[in-house]
Amino acid sequence: MHVTHLSLADFRSYARVEVPLEPGVTAFVGANGQGKTNLVEAVGYLATLGSHRVASDAPLVRMGAERAVIRAAVTQGERSQLIELELNPGKANRARINRSSQVKPRDVLGIVRTVLFAPEDLALVKGDPGERRRFLDELITARSPRMAGVRSDYERVLKQRNTLLKSAAMARRHGGRSMDLSTLDVWDQHLARAGAELLARRLDLIATLQPLTDKAYEQLAPGGGPVTLEYRGSAGGGAAQTREELYEQLMDALGEARKQEIERGVTLVGPHRDELLLKLGEMPAKGYASHGESWSYALALRLASYDLLRAEGNEPVLVLDDVFAELDARRRERLAELVAPGEQVLVTAAVDDDVPGVLAGARYRVADGAVEHV
Repeated sequence: MHVTHLSLADFRSYARVEVPLEPGVTAFVGANGQGKTNLVEAVGYLATLGSHRVASDAPLVRMGAERAVIRAAVTQGERSQLIELELNPGKANRARINRSSQVKPRDVLGIVRTVLFAPEDLALVKGDPGERRRFLDELITARSPRMAGVRSDYERVLKQRNTLLKSAAMARRHGGRSMDLSTLDVWDQHLARAGAELLARRLDLIATLQPLTDKAYEQLAPGGGPVTLEYRGSAGGGAAQTREELYEQLMDALGEARKQEIERGVTLVGPHRDELLLKLGEMPAKGYASHGESWSYALALRLASYDLLRAEGNEPVLVLDDVFAELDARRRERLAELVAPGEQVLVTAAVDDDVPGVLAGARYRVADGAVEHV
């Protein structure tokens, strides 16, 4: 799968830009602040409906514009599709496929798949648990786009449940009458049902990702492993594997935590509280791994994601956003060698020398709002 044309209107710094693309390596080279990352960010948005740089859509719309449009032509085998996303901050986003009548934005998920390498990836190892949960859930959705609906359902139920718990906590603190919390039982069931589905997918993903990550780390840092991915659930461990067993496990944990949840006004059990522990040897990578080891671990997770998606039949676009400048010479060359065979590789760099020689291909100069082929 590869993108053959990218068109942006009022997206980030671009009033309008058209970029033809081909299989193989394409490098966007330009000084910082010229807009090269904006191009690959748009491709990533098509794959995830989100940005790797910001949490909301508002910064993606050019200053003074009301909306932004991302349009891309995508080819997979003999099939070509045209995807269009209209970003409307504060309102519902819109989507079209092959210029058809409007569809839901989540309907475009799965058409474009990407694996992104970026300086922000260091947070996968050194950051808080939310970074690692997001990594898992975005990869789950890339494998099975329908999981976007499950994640949305879980977040909606969690928000409703937290609102109820917060109201109950406020009433207690201010000496008011106890609230009727009978509806909490219903929210528990909804949360546990969606949570069990999400949890089952995470556990399956980790089991599949483990050997791929260990292999990738060995390729990047021979003799430096092993690496271990260990899931720590807020509802406890145990041998539960089926969705029904996970559902019962979550229901039991919610029951045990209810008193404390009412006191604190927040949901304390569920996939939103879980942790993916990354271990290097016998120790947690966070806090113990060196800067270089942390980079190797983060890159190994991305390479494992790429190998997994490629093995499932739809090779993703590889995006390397200004990542080579962050690496020492050995890791830079090794990473370049590993990704060079990809069907489509998009690279951004501040200077030509930051692009390893093995990644020779098409090159664009990005400066002053213009993207020019060189």
